[in-house]
Amino acid sequence: MHDAREVVVLRYGHRPGRDDRMTTHVGLTARALGADRVIFPDNAGQSAETVRDITDRFGGPFAVELRDDQKAIVRNWDGVVAHLTMYGERVQDVEEEVRESIGLGGAGSGGDGPATVGDGPATPRDLLVVVGGEKVPWALYERADFNVGVTNQPHSEVAGLAVFLDRLFEGAELEREWEGADRRVVPESTGKTVIDAEEELADDGEGSEPADDGEGSEPADDEGTESGAGGSETDDRD
Repeated sequence: MHDAREVVVLRYGHRPGRDDRMTTHVGLTARALGADRVIFPDNAGQSAETVRDITDRFGGPFAVELRDDQKAIVRNWDGVVAHLTMYGERVQDVEEEVRESIGLGGAGSGGDGPATVGDGPATPRDLLVVVGGEKVPWALYERADFNVGVTNQPHSEVAGLAVFLDRLFEGAELEREWEGADRRVVPESTGKTVIDAEEELADDGEGSEPADDGEGSEPADDEGTESGAGGSETDDRD
């Protein structure tokens, strides 16, 4: 989404079976709300496949990677690291500083204007947003440039990621134009209509396709539509 910098979401840890849905939702949320890439642990292959399929059908660009070196990714990241945690500083208190640190622009810029620090524009820097899937090591808290909390209350890490990205981009991600899509959802007050991306919806609705058949409109009722599922567990989630 961004020419000057890359915003990457790292899913730190994944427990097959237990975290499958949540990890998938992290990837779908990262894609939908402005990130350029998501990195999953190498044991989250099914989640990666689902997010790639959605990107193929509904557009991108958006990249999905499977990596087994999560600690090294964080340690060697050449840019800014923001770790989302219930225990972090309030997002509303640090969002402008995060934007400025990556050269994304200050408050009111709409998310795309150049940030200014001191007497000149800030240099664009890549941002790594870390979303824990299991208990994360204390070293991650120390390595992060920002430990960010959304409400400092127990809830879904997917909800936290969504709020953080929307605050980061100041809503600009909602106006994104998707490239290479096969299908497009038609916004309407009532109904569920999906059409070919190249197709114009006629006034009489000809050529449109209702989404009731499950073809592409909803990743499925268990994929990407219930961001809160499973997110209330706090026994070992940071």
